[in-house]
Amino acid sequence: MTLFEFISTYWPRLLSGTGITVIQFFLAAALGVVISLGAGLMKLAPNRILRGFAITYIEIFRGTSLVVQLYWIFFVLPLLGVTIDKFTAGYLAVGMNIGAYGAELVRGGILSVPRGQWEAALAIGMSPAKRMRRIILPQALVNMLPPWGNLMIELLKGTALVSLISVADLMFESRQINASTYLSAQVFGAALLIYYILARFFVTPFMRWLEGFMARKIGREARGVGAN
Repeated sequence: MTLFEFISTYWPRLLSGTGITVIQFFLAAALGVVISLGAGLMKLAPNRILRGFAITYIEIFRGTSLVVQLYWIFFVLPLLGVTIDKFTAGYLAVGMNIGAYGAELVRGGILSVPRGQWEAALAIGMSPAKRMRRIILPQALVNMLPPWGNLMIELLKGTALVSLISVADLMFESRQINASTYLSAQVFGAALLIYYILARFFVTPFMRWLEGFMARKIGREARGVGAN
């Protein structure tokens, strides 16, 4: 059976698994972005408690395996009285893991903003929160987006691990089909092709569009300020 014959036969299950993978990706990405922003800002905070919490979180989630984190959330937390369903445990683990890496991108992006921008915002009397929201973060975002594109692709690939706790994503369906057909080349060839299409034709173009959009937006705002 050729790869295309295989896909034409098993496409409903592959499509179902791909749908779950996409949902896991978006939920994990949303969680990861929120955690990245929070942890990145806390790591720059003058408060030692906030900074220590962020550093501890980042070190734990960057220094341990995503598989172990996934198993902890799904298998160990119930022993401590916290039970999370497998679907939720999947995107929580991937999102929390990617958030630790993203926090360093946020911190680096903020620190890359020229010091003159900070001083100018301070000179016109902006509060720290307003300064960060209106001046620093928009410019930092432009600097962050290229490495965030790579991180989003890593996140997409990381979602494959949720199959280990029986979330019916693309990899789970592929393994189930392979167990009943033994068509390993076709099964995992199809999975590889689908992951590549998602990364190459959806995630990458979107991140490039977002980079261009933010660069144009910052440029327009800068010209508006200059005109005033």
